[in-house]
Amino acid sequence: MKKQIGYIILIVSIFLVASCGTSNSMHHQPDLTGFEKAVPIVKKQSNSVFYTGNNFLLKNKYDLWELYVAGDPLERGMAIGSLTDSLLKKQEYVFFDKINDIVPSHFKKQALRSFLKWYNRKLYLNVTNEFQSEIYGISRYAPKDLDYIAPNFLRDLYLHGAHDIGHAVQDLAMVGCTSFAVWGDKSEDGSLILGRNFDFNAGDAFAKDKIVAFINPKEGHPFMMVTWPGMIGVCSGMNLEGLTLTINAGKSKIPLIAKTPISILTREILQYASTIDEAIAIAKRSKVFVSESIMVGSAKDNKAILIEISPDNLDVFDVENSNQLICSNHFQSDALKGNKRNKDQIKNSHSQYRYDRMTQLLDENKKINPQIAVSILRNKDGLNNLPLGYGNEKALNQLLAHHGIVFKPAQKLVWVSANPYQLGEFVCYDLNAIFSNRKINDSIVSLENEKLNIPKDPFLETVAYKNYELFRIEDRKIDAFLADEKEIPTSFIENYQSLNPDYWIVYYKVGLYFYQKAAYKLAQEQFEISLTKEITTLPNKEEVERYLKKIKRKLQ
Repeated sequence: MKKQIGYIILIVSIFLVASCGTSNSMHHQPDLTGFEKAVPIVKKQSNSVFYTGNNFLLKNKYDLWELYVAGDPLERGMAIGSLTDSLLKKQEYVFFDKINDIVPSHFKKQALRSFLKWYNRKLYLNVTNEFQSEIYGISRYAPKDLDYIAPNFLRDLYLHGAHDIGHAVQDLAMVGCTSFAVWGDKSEDGSLILGRNFDFNAGDAFAKDKIVAFINPKEGHPFMMVTWPGMIGVCSGMNLEGLTLTINAGKSKIPLIAKTPISILTREILQYASTIDEAIAIAKRSKVFVSESIMVGSAKDNKAILIEISPDNLDVFDVENSNQLICSNHFQSDALKGNKRNKDQIKNSHSQYRYDRMTQLLDENKKINPQIAVSILRNKDGLNNLPLGYGNEKALNQLLAHHGIVFKPAQKLVWVSANPYQLGEFVCYDLNAIFSNRKINDSIVSLENEKLNIPKDPFLETVAYKNYELFRIEDRKIDAFLADEKEIPTSFIENYQSLNPDYWIVYYKVGLYFYQKAAYKLAQEQFEISLTKEITTLPNKEEVERYLKKIKRKLQ
């Protein structure tokens, strides 16, 4: 509670000085000189296929959107904006509805808007004109009725720093990604294979319209990335040179001003680097405002490394005498692993647990191929195959991922998961075929290489999966019961716990309910059962233990 009050005081204090230094930012526009300014005319091939010139958007049979755009920065942005028009508007509404849920108070929202204007006052100085111009093109199609937050261009620019601001200022636990790479004799054919789960949790609606984007820029390398409407930054992607990028959040101190968003830095690397050394050089000249691990895989180098970057430091973690690399959410390089925040992250989060589980699974599989890589990303159990309960963040597969992805850079092949989470079909794309053969008059069909697709997880057909989806509904209900301190029927409790019996949280929340009702013996019983399960983090476990101590005093 003290921490939350501190954040509110910070925001209110900034609200009082928010007008200072924001004028240039609020009136800034990118330089569009020399760019193609023609307004795209979108045509419809079918109910799920739209195109303008050589650019198109289609929805494939796995409900993945496939986007192909080419041209200069403004041309790309206008094409993306015009093709994804309705998706873009829906995505912004979903995002800001989520903010309304988190910050329901009108006064606090006003303070937050002022804070963001002040905090982002130098953001435009840390994003290149190329990427600003692309965002500007997209923003032409953004919803006008959200101008009260900020003008379209600035609002969409701010959104590219939302991940950074969220985990820097509030330390939001929205991301718990895990990634790995293998090569040499650890890979079935000796070539590099990388896999990752992007566990960004901003709600089901946010993850619904996943876009697999193929960008053919006028300058730089053609590349693909998995994204969402309006987002030009890179969280997971590979270019035609066989360079791959994925990002994993690290522990950050609270910065005083926004600089280069991590996803914009990784976009620059993906578009302009072809080797590990080139990627490192681009990262070194950037100023970021949060800490992140960037996994870079390279077909030309046939290996992967981590660029571990923070606002005041950068180091490269390069495994020696090994043919595998694992990354969760803590640093491993000499320069950053001893940082106090990093040590706290290892101690208090589930990052080390997921790292150890990934190590265990790679040890169990002597040779990795794409199918095995996918099975690892889908793994739901804990160390030594311990049942964790579905949705536990200690699992590699937390059943909340925006996407899972597997790369084979030397072959320019990538597999992207279809919904739900990383359980749907992993759809294969061949970058060589996509960027080599595209012609303006081609009939527009899915870009997938269907023969190489990896089937959906059989778990989707199980009672356990159906129960998990029911559990998620009931879990939201019990949160509402607890918030309103309402009576919970015994039948509800029994059903709720039966849907996900190995998950510690179902006993913890029922314990909270009985504690609210001063039914201390019943609360004690639930908290004690919770302690027999694999609790997600050390602070979570300590909280359960604190309740048991309180109950013991009350029963004396």
